[in-house]
Formats: sequence, structure tokens, C-alpha cells
Amino acid sequence: MLKIEHLQKTYDQFLLDCSMEVRPGCITGLIGQNGAGKSTTFKAVLGLIAMDGGTVRILGKDIREFSAKDREALGVVLSDSGFSGYLTVKDIIPVLKNLYSGFEQDWFREQLQRFKLPMDKKIKEFSTGMKAKLKVLTAISHNAGLLILDEPTAGLDVIARDELLEMLREFMEKEAQRAILISSHISSDLENLCDDLYMIHDGKIILHEDTDVLLSDYALLKVSEKQFAKLDREFILRSKKESYGYRCLTNQKQYYVENYPQIAIEKGSIDEVITMLIRGVK
Repeated sequence: MLKIEHLQKTYDQFLLDCSMEVRPGCITGLIGQNGAGKSTTFKAVLGLIAMDGGTVRILGKDIREFSAKDREALGVVLSDSGFSGYLTVKDIIPVLKNLYSGFEQDWFREQLQRFKLPMDKKIKEFSTGMKAKLKVLTAISHNAGLLILDEPTAGLDVIARDELLEMLREFMEKEAQRAILISSHISSDLENLCDDLYMIHDGKIILHEDTDVLLSDYALLKVSEKQFAKLDREFILRSKKESYGYRCLTNQKQYYVENYPQIAIEKGSIDEVITMLIRGVK
């Protein structure tokens, strides 16, 4: 669905060099801190900023060869873009009909009612959650094959985030070959949604893992200095000095459960894995 190979972009002191793939039938997450390179990657993938190097292929076609018709197969939400606040949803519908031959007007109207989005109210009067739902509804309203969503849940409360993620699950259930690339710095959203995760830091991918593997096999070991000295570190990815000794990140939890029954082993959340990969030492 989407293949990125050494996508490069340079801004002053920032260098993006990103390689990743989104497979058919999968929801792929891109996680990282603000400023890590998520939005730059998305804009370069969509041709909104020029690449300094690398290749991007979407639906088997080089992005530089994409036509307006090809773009109808994409549903896009960008964190820093949206509709004019002076428009109403009623104003937007004819625009969508003209832009997308596959626009499902009846379905779109049904979803507006479902999520209590008024037709005649100016968008500038919408809440943050209402604006986010409208952007995602628009992205999935024209039978797209691939969604590219940059921080769609940013600024939303728990209920609004849950409703938005439900919309994405329903989108995937309708057709087996659809795919989603979604970025967020709210890792808990992606933990329950994505099939696999890429972690980006300072413009580079520092981890790619199936979500199930990340949640089952990765763990934090909490050990004293004496225990750390005797620890087999073959499967230790990062370690960090703490007041009690050391905290260690491993991707082979079962090995340490079986061979070191005396040490404290905790399941690592995605946030903790990110923190250790960034702040820990090899």
C-alpha cells in the first residue's frame, strides 16, 4: 500500500531519513515525540513538500507520478490543516461531491447525525472534538483504500478519542485490503489500534515491531547494582542508572523470567519503551 525508502528532508539542524512500509489490511502507527519527524514524513509522502532524496510508492505507484484521479484513493488528515471556519458542513458536501467520484453522500449524512455534527453551524464554532471527527469522516467518506492520518486524536478528550478510533476500526472492517498509516504522540491510542508500530526519533526510525510482540515480549528489569553486574546482557536493549540500581529494557522477557526468577520484571508500556530507547544507553 505504501513503501518509503530512505525518504530524506533537511531543515537547518534537522535531518529526516525514514524507511517504512504499510501493508494491505494493516493499521500501522508512527509514534514519537513532537518534533521527531512525523509531520515532515507525512507531508513529504503526500508531495506537499519536496523530498531531498529517497522514494515513496503508494498503491504501487511513485508519488511523483500521482494524478488527481490517483489521489482519490487516499484519505488524508493533517494535524495543521482543516476546513475554513466560515464554512458549514452543508457548504462542504457539494465540494466533496466534485472532488471525489466515490463520495458516499448518504453515508456521510448518516455519520453526521451519529456523531452529532450540525449541518448549518459554522465550523469555527465547532469544538476541537467535532472538528477532528469531521476531518476523519471526510477522509473516509469517498471509499479510499489508504488513510494517512497525522495526529488525528491530538487535543481530544477520552470519549472523543474513543469515538474517532471506533470510526477507523469500522473503516478497516468494510474491506480487507484497506490500510491506515496513523501518527500520534498518545501511544495508548495506537497500542489498542495498530498491527505494527514504527518509532521515530530525531528524524530516524529507531524501532519497528508488531504491536503484539511489543506488548508481550518487551519488559523492564529492575535490578540492584550487584544483580546488574551478574546479568546476562545479550538481550538488553538499553539500561538506565536509577537510585536503586539499574532499569533495563529487553525484548526477550521470557528469557529473564526463566533464568533470573529473583529479579523484578515488569511489563513495559509503549511510553516506557520509548523513554528507554531514547534516554537509556546501550
